[in-house]
Amino acid sequence: MIVRVGTRGSALALAQAGLVTARLAHLGLQSEIVTIRTPGDRHPRQPTVALGVGAFVKDLEIALRDGRIDLAVHSAKDLPSTGSDGLVLAAFLEREDPRDVLVTRDRSGLDALPAGAVVGTDSPRRRAFLLAARRDLTVTGMRGNVDTRLRKLAAGTVDALVLAAAGLARLGLADRAAERLAPSVMLPAVGQGAVVVQTCVDAVDLGQRLRRIDHVPTRVAVEAERAFLAALGGGCQRPIAALGTCADDRLSLDGAVLDPAGTQVIRAKIDGPCDDAEGMGRTLAARLLALGAERLLFEVAS
Repeated sequence: MIVRVGTRGSALALAQAGLVTARLAHLGLQSEIVTIRTPGDRHPRQPTVALGVGAFVKDLEIALRDGRIDLAVHSAKDLPSTGSDGLVLAAFLEREDPRDVLVTRDRSGLDALPAGAVVGTDSPRRRAFLLAARRDLTVTGMRGNVDTRLRKLAAGTVDALVLAAAGLARLGLADRAAERLAPSVMLPAVGQGAVVVQTCVDAVDLGQRLRRIDHVPTRVAVEAERAFLAALGGGCQRPIAALGTCADDRLSLDGAVLDPAGTQVIRAKIDGPCDDAEGMGRTLAARLLALGAERLLFEVAS
């Protein structure tokens, strides 16, 4: 059996698919990569928020349902917060560093950026956290793969970039990070740093094999984060962040909702048993809503 592994065609997506094919090889399974172009790939200049929910995922899911691929490899942060009919998240690889990093030409960190420095990011979450930390920064939209954004930085289009630590590491570019931003400064996106393997529900044999590469602490943490996001009714279009950590059967879940300008940050943290991940996600969401997050979410949506 040759397992057809579906992925986007970017360098980062292919690197992540390579992590999965290596693990399949350890299971004694041969595999081949099948690249799928998504709306996010076809419209590289459009802001992510304009592409809609699941822009980097839907075409891969269609290919799964059509039988063109046997599994799809996603960045967990790209997945919609609700599940897809007939499909299942069969395995989570062990999570890389979930933090964001600041990349600058001169290796200066966030505090050392001059007033008015231009920082490139297409993420409403990153924008809000940047402005919450430094009101004097100018944050501008910037799409494109990692190499494209690094070239724009080198050309002087911007003074700094905010990227995912995990993405740089998987591309062998971890040394480009000038500063790893602490979660206290910039809480990560839901699922950031985690790679997930999706299959059809009826692919029972393949699903059973994939359980052997499933990293349970990562699954628990990301399931809690996704439940938190779903309960808030949010996605990548809104400044919502969460980070779960599962260790010794205990789950810590930190979540935040911000207004787009970073002037208001509503944040809370809870702890509980790892076997109640989804319940904890809903509980934390309810707590933030009670603290006023609903007003911020309504303002963003309107």
